[in-house]
Amino acid sequence: MHARDYIDLDRYSIHESLACAGLLAKIRAEIRDVGCAVIPEFIRPEFIDRFNAEADDVAPHAHRTFNSTNAYFTTDDESLADSHPVRRFYDRSNAFVPADNFGDDSPLRQVYEWPPVMAFIKQCLEEDEFYRYADPLADVIINITEAGNGFPWHYDTNNYTVTLALQNGETGGLFEYVPNLRTPTFENYEGVQAILEGDRSRVHELELNPGDLQIFKGRYSLHRVTPFNGRKMRYVGIFSFVDQCGMVAKVERAMQLYGRALPVHYAAGKDNRNDTLLD
Repeated sequence: MHARDYIDLDRYSIHESLACAGLLAKIRAEIRDVGCAVIPEFIRPEFIDRFNAEADDVAPHAHRTFNSTNAYFTTDDESLADSHPVRRFYDRSNAFVPADNFGDDSPLRQVYEWPPVMAFIKQCLEEDEFYRYADPLADVIINITEAGNGFPWHYDTNNYTVTLALQNGETGGLFEYVPNLRTPTFENYEGVQAILEGDRSRVHELELNPGDLQIFKGRYSLHRVTPFNGRKMRYVGIFSFVDQCGMVAKVERAMQLYGRALPVHYAAGKDNRNDTLLD
């Protein structure tokens, strides 16, 4: 099998630039408007079981972390009022299956590494500099969420994320976001505080289904994944792209997310600034 077999190229002709011009225009408009675009059933439904079988096989290799964080991934600031968003901390859990568990025959890796996929996503995001992440533990991974887990409200520290929904939990697990709640020059703490205290007036709800490809700009859009219940785990594939060739994580970041570091991480040195992916 090949990536071109898994992707619904009849519906999404990403390998033919002229044929997908309309799709590109639609996605770009959605990203500009709300910072989020979803391509439903990007992966053909008849092949989802193959992706999830792979996820089941590699799930035991996931590295789990548990911590408490605010929406900004910063430390507490006691000079602020107790109600300030910077001082609101919530439990967060992560479980990532490192990239070196996905070999050349991996359907997830085959999709990630097929050149038309990268070219298509680059065009969707309208990025000038766009490369696959060179980190051997992090270029293509699976995030696993178990019953009771979720991701609290937060902003990303990276410019964009590209994810492939593989398997949902039995209940919950909705993706919720508030488009453009802050800007590069205005944090809008009052708006964030309102969301944290239950204001739903600007919240968008999105139920992603297996096979859906999501492109999301989360640096300025507050977002979360609601907790879910049930015995079935939630699987999401993550395709990592960056704006500089050859980027890898710092040692500390690799240890935090994957429980180990490789020689390439130590060789990268202290000047490597790309340690913000997956926030």
